Amino acid sequence: MDHVASPSRCCLSLFFLVVAITLLVRSWHPPSKTASSFLDCSQYSLWCTSKNLIQAKSNLHDKPLLIKQPQVVLPDYSSKTHQHPLDPLTIQEINQVLAILSSFPPFLSSFPSINSVSLDEPEKSQVLNWTIGHPLPPRKAFVIAYLEGQSHILSLDLASNKVTSHEIKSNSGYPILSKEDMTVAAQVPFSNPGFNRAVTDRGVALSDTVCVALAPGWYGREEEGRRIVKVQCFSSQGTSNYYMRPIEGLTITVDIDKKQVVRISNTGREIPIPHATNTDYKYDSFNNSPKEGLLNMRPINLISMVQPKGPSFSVEDGHVVKWANWEFHLRPDPRAGMIISRAMVRDIESGAMRSVMYKGMASELFVPYMDPSVGWYFKTYIDAGEYGMGLSAFSLVPLNDCPRNAYYMDGVFAAADGRPFVRSNMICVFERYAGEIGWRHYDVNNKVRESRPKVTLVTRMAASVGNYDYIIDWEFQMDGLIRIKVGLTGMLMVKGTPLQNMNQVLPHENTSGTLVSENVIGVLHDHFVTFYLDMDVDGPVNSFVKVNLVKEETSPGESPRKSYLRTKRHVARSEREAQIKLKLYDPSEFHVVNPEKKSRVGNPSGYKVVPGATAASLLDINDPPQVRGAFTNNQIWVTPYNRSEEWAGGLLVYQGKGDDTLAVWSERDRAIEKRDIVVWYTLGFHHIPCQEDFPIMPTVSASFELKPVNFFERNPILRVPPCQE
Repeated sequence: MDHVASPSRCCLSLFFLVVAITLLVRSWHPPSKTASSFLDCSQYSLWCTSKNLIQAKSNLHDKPLLIKQPQVVLPDYSSKTHQHPLDPLTIQEINQVLAILSSFPPFLSSFPSINSVSLDEPEKSQVLNWTIGHPLPPRKAFVIAYLEGQSHILSLDLASNKVTSHEIKSNSGYPILSKEDMTVAAQVPFSNPGFNRAVTDRGVALSDTVCVALAPGWYGREEEGRRIVKVQCFSSQGTSNYYMRPIEGLTITVDIDKKQVVRISNTGREIPIPHATNTDYKYDSFNNSPKEGLLNMRPINLISMVQPKGPSFSVEDGHVVKWANWEFHLRPDPRAGMIISRAMVRDIESGAMRSVMYKGMASELFVPYMDPSVGWYFKTYIDAGEYGMGLSAFSLVPLNDCPRNAYYMDGVFAAADGRPFVRSNMICVFERYAGEIGWRHYDVNNKVRESRPKVTLVTRMAASVGNYDYIIDWEFQMDGLIRIKVGLTGMLMVKGTPLQNMNQVLPHENTSGTLVSENVIGVLHDHFVTFYLDMDVDGPVNSFVKVNLVKEETSPGESPRKSYLRTKRHVARSEREAQIKLKLYDPSEFHVVNPEKKSRVGNPSGYKVVPGATAASLLDINDPPQVRGAFTNNQIWVTPYNRSEEWAGGLLVYQGKGDDTLAVWSERDRAIEKRDIVVWYTLGFHHIPCQEDFPIMPTVSASFELKPVNFFERNPILRVPPCQE
């Protein structure tokens, strides 16, 4: 249950606290660098909002925006230290980064905006050679900052308190948009008389106007050389779900750095603002009546998996997860959201821990909308690189986002002024049992009946990137399988329309989507999530094998059969040979094998990528959005390991041209046989909206799997005991 302080004294204290924080945010001077200098980001939307949640109202300075959140008791971070080479930066280390940057000569006269601070990981060889109890490799920080039109890429050695690497990039993209950038951009139009007049002419009060800052993509030289966003606005009158009430056709181009309106496009004057009726989605909006909220649905009793002895997993030293036969490192990340590292599974024969994957994460998201009109053509978001999945992840809600007995992990990130803040309960870890079967058999002749339940371990995060919520699960099974699942929920991005009923649409007319309510079109769009999978199957020397299923025809008189299937293996020698477009009538398996590690009967140890329901981009490859999102041109890519190639859309994505993507790297056609290789898999969704997606959409999910293939000598869960009362 949400707890909201009601006494006026408490509210007044909260007000002054938020005002004080606001003043600190707007200061470009580095704040105090004490170890306790951090903010709890679960409480205030000033720090915690993401892309479209930045609300700019005419009275923003008078009414600080508070998020109703459960009261969270923060752990003591003042003494938190790292125990593993891949542990994220601590509060103290982020403050140390701020201190180093404050005395760095290029930043002495003007301190930059800090767009990202994260662990600069040790060399892979150092991590692989490290063992518990031995000294940790030197701790380093990776920083992306922006100052006076230039992007600064820095590496900091925390032991020597020095900047060891500094690169300035002035072309091809900018760093992740900061919350301050988006707040400023969303406020700028309110100082423009033309904008204010355009809003009031539509019958919307400025006090009810909510504006959002949207990344513009890249469409040529006209908007180069400056950071711009497209600002669009909504009416919040009568609903908390302002996304369903767009001021259609009103688009403001804003120069973030100059804090100026560059251009106003006002083309939808004849389009009415959709009504607020039936747009709210909060439970208490249904008259606080359970009967009203459920209507004719029978109530569902609380469901909970009972664990009398508590969870079976442990999280050691803060980030090492151990469960059943699995062990892996888990950490929050401002861009990827959640990173799985050093995933190892125990061999049932020898008892040894065997390597499966060195590092796995959501590398990039590409979300193009299919409307070429002036107010929509630019809506082709690349969410991780433009907004940050971790920076857009908020506190998970116990019993709703995660079940009972879940373990919660906080994220520690840096704000634009360099100060650390805490994202409470950002990741959860829990065991799942949904009545599924691990394996079973009933032998009629011998009267043998054996069955085993399937219990799995899930790590989860949810990023609210503006209107959409992305739920990302990594699910580990005792049989060695890893399932990676993406769930989509949240709000449609809708377009205002004069249409109130489909009978008003002429047969030859096309709409950009589905009429989901009166005056509201849910616009057709795609979602693509590209995953980075640094597979180390029994070590880093791996090969990628395409196992084709080939139809063979029998010879006359050979058999009553006319055809059959056989397998044909092809080892990819270079990157282009490993570029895969999935085809239903050309079925294949995709194995990552260690050719130096053989099973008892001579098969190479391996894991295979098992595609699930997915979608491919149908855009023209020369369309500017697809050039930037070219990492979705194939569903599978394989590249040689390169620590500088982790982000499929490139390091600097915002307003980038698409000249530093996975597709560009892979065209080098480097050797990948018997190498340390990285597999990239793109999970895709074509989303044709429907009325059931209004006003908030039920979660739709898709997944793919990493499954052992000849990795174990036999069924690895054969010895799992049956459950008994």
